[in-house]
Amino acid sequence: MDDDKNKVYSLGTTEEDLILRPVTEIPAQFRNIFKEFPYFNYIQSKALDDLLYTDRNFVICAPTGSGKTVIFELAIIRLLIKVQMPWLNIKVVYVAPIKALCSQRFDDWKEKFGPIGLVCKELTGDTAMDDLFEIQHAHIILTTPEKWDSMTRKWRDNSLVQLVRLILIDEVHIVKDESRGATLEVVVSRMKTIQSSLSRGFENPDSVLLMRFVAVSATIPNADDIAEWLSDGKGPAVCLKIDERHRPVKLRKIVLGFPSSSNQTEFKFDLTLNYKVASVIQTYSEQKPTLVFCATRKGVQQAASVLAKDAKFIMSLEQKQRLQKSANSVKEARLRDLLTYGVAYHHAGIEASDRKIIEATFNMGVLPVLFTTSTLAMGVNLPAHLVVIKSTMHYVGGMFQEYSETDILQMIGRAGRPQFDTTATAVIMTRISTRDKYVQMLNGADTIESSLHTQLIEHLNAEIVLHTITDVNIALEWIRSTFLYIRALKNPAHYGFPTGLDRSGIEAKLQELCLKNLNDLSAFDLIKMDDKLYFKPTETGRLMAWYYIAFDTMKKCFTIHGNETLQELVTLISSCNEFSDIKLRTNEKKILNTLNKDKNRISIRYPMEGKIKTREMKVNCLIQAQLGCIPIQDFTLTQDIGKIFRNGIRLTKWLSEFLASRQNNFTALLSSLILAKCFRCRLWENSLYVSKQLEKIGMTLSSAMMSAGLVSFEKIEDINARELELILNRHPPFGNQIKESVAHLPKYELTVEQLTKYSEAVAEILVTVILKNFEQLQTKRTAPDFHYVTLIIGDNDNQVVFKQKITDSALLKIGNWTKKVEVRRAVKSEELSINLISSEYGKLIYVIQGNLSMKDGNRKCNHHCKNKEICGHDCCKIGVSQKYEMRKDSKFSSYLADLRNRNTESAIPPAKRLKMQMPNKSQNVDLKQFAYTPKSLLPRLPRYCTAIKIVCHPVYLFILISTNTMYIFYINKI
Repeated sequence: MDDDKNKVYSLGTTEEDLILRPVTEIPAQFRNIFKEFPYFNYIQSKALDDLLYTDRNFVICAPTGSGKTVIFELAIIRLLIKVQMPWLNIKVVYVAPIKALCSQRFDDWKEKFGPIGLVCKELTGDTAMDDLFEIQHAHIILTTPEKWDSMTRKWRDNSLVQLVRLILIDEVHIVKDESRGATLEVVVSRMKTIQSSLSRGFENPDSVLLMRFVAVSATIPNADDIAEWLSDGKGPAVCLKIDERHRPVKLRKIVLGFPSSSNQTEFKFDLTLNYKVASVIQTYSEQKPTLVFCATRKGVQQAASVLAKDAKFIMSLEQKQRLQKSANSVKEARLRDLLTYGVAYHHAGIEASDRKIIEATFNMGVLPVLFTTSTLAMGVNLPAHLVVIKSTMHYVGGMFQEYSETDILQMIGRAGRPQFDTTATAVIMTRISTRDKYVQMLNGADTIESSLHTQLIEHLNAEIVLHTITDVNIALEWIRSTFLYIRALKNPAHYGFPTGLDRSGIEAKLQELCLKNLNDLSAFDLIKMDDKLYFKPTETGRLMAWYYIAFDTMKKCFTIHGNETLQELVTLISSCNEFSDIKLRTNEKKILNTLNKDKNRISIRYPMEGKIKTREMKVNCLIQAQLGCIPIQDFTLTQDIGKIFRNGIRLTKWLSEFLASRQNNFTALLSSLILAKCFRCRLWENSLYVSKQLEKIGMTLSSAMMSAGLVSFEKIEDINARELELILNRHPPFGNQIKESVAHLPKYELTVEQLTKYSEAVAEILVTVILKNFEQLQTKRTAPDFHYVTLIIGDNDNQVVFKQKITDSALLKIGNWTKKVEVRRAVKSEELSINLISSEYGKLIYVIQGNLSMKDGNRKCNHHCKNKEICGHDCCKIGVSQKYEMRKDSKFSSYLADLRNRNTESAIPPAKRLKMQMPNKSQNVDLKQFAYTPKSLLPRLPRYCTAIKIVCHPVYLFILISTNTMYIFYINKI
C-alpha cells in the first residue's frame, strides 16, 4: 500500500476505467498544482502518458467543460521537469482567441505557478513599444493570435521569442473563423519556421530542445487534420478524440421549433420568443441556475424585463437578502431593479463593476436567471444547469445572420456545473423550418476549414519582410506548412479550385494564388520582384508588416496627394479597415448626431455633413469627441472609443512613418505627426484641457483648472500651490505635487542660424535644440523615458527639407542637439517652415511655424576697396544680404489683426476664443515681418539678420533676431 502514495488515481465513467498512473518522476512541488483535483477524470487519464512522459505534439478534441485546462498544466510540468532550475532560458506561450480567456487563465496560473517561481505575463491588446521589455522576465506568456503575430513579425531581432519551448493553443477550432482564423494559422506556421531555423543553426539538431505544440479543441470531425498540421516533421501530433459520453456532466440537448410566418422579420420573431422563455425555464431548469443567450445587447435587456414580469421564482429568505445586497451595489438603475426579481442581464456594454457583481452572484447560485450575449460563451466562465439559446440568429454588421457551429457549441458548453450537477440541459429555440438543421448539427459537427486564403496577401507580405519567403518556390513551401494546404488537398472546391485535381494540380493552383497576391504587393511597391520571381521587401512593405496594417488600408493611403490637412487625415483614418469591428447601432445615432451638430452646445471640431449613418462617420465623430474632451455618458460608446484609440495610436504612428518615406508631402506629413500626437495624449494639439495629461488629473479636475484659466503648463507652474488646491478642492501637498510634475517636464529651445556658406540654389542652416531645464531633469523627469520631439522642416514646394526624431535620453547626455542642414531653394518661395512636435504632450511643444527667408545669395557691398579678396572688411569678401522686402499679403498678419479686433468685441476669454476660432490650416509665418518693435529701442527694421532664435514655450512664442546691433524682437501670447 505504501506504493500507492506515489500514484495518482484516475477515475473514468465506469469502474472498468479505473487507471493507476505512476508519478514518481514528478517533484513534490508540482503535485500541489493539482490540489484542486482529487482525481483525474477520464479525459485527463487518457492523455497523461503522452503529455507527461513524451515530448510529442498533442491535440485533444473534447466537449467544452470537460477539464481540458489540466492538459496544458501537464505539458508545462513536463517542460519544467526536463529543464533544470533556474528556468531562465525557457518560455511558454498560451494562445487564446479572446482577451477574456487570457485573463481568466492568467489569474488561475499566477496563483498556481507563482509559488514555484514562474512569472506569468498577460500580453493582449495592440502593439506597444515596451512589449519586449514586458515579457523579458516572464516564463508563461498569455496572448491572443493577433498580438503574438505582431510580436513574432520581429522575431529575428528578438532572442526572447526564440526561447519559446511550448506553445499552448486554446480553442484551436477557431482556425475556421473568417476574421481571426488566418492569424492563428500563420502564427503556428511561423513558430514552426522559427524552430526549423534554429535547428539548422546547430551542428547536432537532435540536441536542441524542440518547440512543442499542445492544442485543445471543441468536438470537431476532422481533428486528424489539426494533428497533421501540427506535425513535428517526423509524424503527425498525437490526436485524442473524446465524445460526449465522457463529458463529466451528462448533457441533454433539445431543439424547439416555433412557428413563424414567411413575411415575419427576424427581429419580430426574436421578440415573440421573449414570451416563450418562461415556460422553457419552468420545464427544464429544475429550479437551478439558468443562462439565456440572446442575439443583441438590447434584446438581452428586453428579454430580461419580460421574464421579470411573467415569472416568479421560488427563493429562500437568505437568497432574497443576498440578491438585495448585490442589487444595492449595482450602479445601473434598470439592472438594479431586475436583480431584486431574481433576473439580471450581462453584456459588454455594462460597467465592469456591475458585471463583476452579476458574475459573482450567478456563480454563487444566488441568481436564478441570467440573460447575456453570445460573447460571454467565449469569455467569462459562468456554468449553468440550463442553457437556453433564444433564437439561432444574431445581429452582426448591420444584418441578422446565423450563429456559426462554433458559437453554438461554445454556448451549449456552458451547461453543466461539475461541482453541483451530474446532468445538464441545453435548449435551442429556433424556427420550425430550421429545427432539423440544428438537430443534425448537435449530432455531428461541420468540418473545420482554413480561412487563410481570404487574408493571404497581408501574411505573405509579413513573411517576405521576415525573409521567410524569398521566391515563389519557397512561398509554396511555406504554404505546405499551413492548415490551408492540408485542407485544400482534401476539399479543393471550398477554396475555389476545380475538383478532380491531383496533388500537383492543387499545388499549381496554390502557386497561382500566391502569384496573384505577390503581383498585387508588387503593384503597390510593397515588395520588389525581379524576372526570376525573387522578391525583397520595400520600406513601405516593412512598415505595413511591423505596424500590422491591412492591405485595403494601404491602398487607401496611397491616394494621399500630400497636401492633406488635419481634418482630411481624421476622415481618412476613420475609414480604415482596422475599425471594421466597430458597429453603428441604431440607439447610438441620436447621441452621435448631437455630437456632430448641436446649436446649443459645443460640437466636434470638424462637423460632418448630414446625419451619422455609416461606421466611418461614427468612428470620425468619436475620435473628435475624445480629442475635444466632450463628455459621452453612453458606456457602449466609451468602450468603442477605447478600441478606436488602441488601434488609432498604432495607425497614426504608421501613417507618419509611411508619409515620411514619400516625396512632396510636407503638409500631409506635418498633419500626420500632429494627429499621432493627438491620439497619444487624447487631446487636440491646442486643447485647453492641457492639465489632463498630468498624473492625478482626470477630466473633472482638468475642467476645473480650465475654468480657472489654467490652460497651459506655464500658468500651472506659475500659480501658487495653495491657490491651486482651492481650485481643485484638494488638501496640501497636492498643489505642490502638480507644480513639481509640471516643473519636471522637458522645456526646449530651438535656434536656427543661416550660415554664410551658400549659393544661388543652396544654403546651409544650423539647427540646435537645447534642453533648457537639463540640470533639473537629471534627478527627476515627468515625461516617460521614450518621450521624444520631432523636428521637421519644409519648404513652400511641399518638400520635406529635414526630419529628425530627437529623444529626451539623447538630450539628457549633453543638454543639446545640433545639426547642419543643407537647404535647396524652393521654386515658389524662399521661406522655410520649422516645426518641433512632442510625441506625447499636446501643449508641451507648440507647433512652431517660423520662417527663414533664403535669398538668392549676397549682393556686393558699397565699399570701394581695390582688392576685396584681401581687405579687412568681411562684407567685401562675402557680400551682404539682399534687401528684405515685407510681404503685405500675409494670411498670418490678417489673422493677428482679426484676433485683435475680436479681443475688443467679445467677452469670451481669449484662450477659449483662440481654440474656437483658430484656423484649421497651418500657415507659414515670416518672423521678421511680425516682430514687435518698441519705438524707444528700435526706430527702424534692420536691413538684414544673421540668426533667428525661436524659444519654445507653452503659451508664449519668443523670436529673437540677431543683427549687427543685437536687436531683440518677440511675439507675445500667440
